[in-house]
Amino acid sequence: MIPYVAVLRRDLRSSIRHGADTVIVLAFFVVTTVLFPLGVGPVAKTLATIAPGVIWVAALLATLLSLDRLFAADYEDGTIDLFVTSDNSLILVVVAKCLAHWLTTGLPLILLSPILATMLNLPASGYLMLALGLLIGTPVLTLIGAVGAALVLGARRGGAMIAVVVLPLYIPVLIFGVLSVDAVINAINPFPNILMLTAALLVGIVVAPPTAAFALRAVIH
Repeated sequence: MIPYVAVLRRDLRSSIRHGADTVIVLAFFVVTTVLFPLGVGPVAKTLATIAPGVIWVAALLATLLSLDRLFAADYEDGTIDLFVTSDNSLILVVVAKCLAHWLTTGLPLILLSPILATMLNLPASGYLMLALGLLIGTPVLTLIGAVGAALVLGARRGGAMIAVVVLPLYIPVLIFGVLSVDAVINAINPFPNILMLTAALLVGIVVAPPTAAFALRAVIH
């Protein structure tokens, strides 16, 4: 496992050195969320109603914004070629890179979400479920995004193409994440929605890394 831990550490160090990229993603998350109250007005009841959807959409778009750097730097400096031609498992390399991406993007979004939920007047009963849904759902967004990033690697306007590829696949995650919070707020059992998010995560873990690895091999060859 040492080579894959090295990939994880390398990507984490790279994210720290290029901290502006992470700051931009988090700033986008915050600004996008703040714009909704300005657009719909300061009515507390209205904000509470739309809060789960606003935060989930903002998290989805922020994740999407960060996907183009998942493999791009390694592609430009030739590291992807080494990954593909080495004896190490490319699938585990993809897993390591996805984990690094989630730690530097998804986890900070989760930590920021309660602050933004307070600003949007989300009922206190929904905070824990919002964080739980994001904890399960944001890795799914990263895994799906890894497939899209691998498929469009090296293409012109790759960022726009990633959005076309992955946004339709993000919709179920968005729906179940929002429904889980709404269920708690309305005193309904939220766990069917959480179970669906968990199922999506398990499917993503099994399907996404091999698919992304296959796409990377296709791009290199």
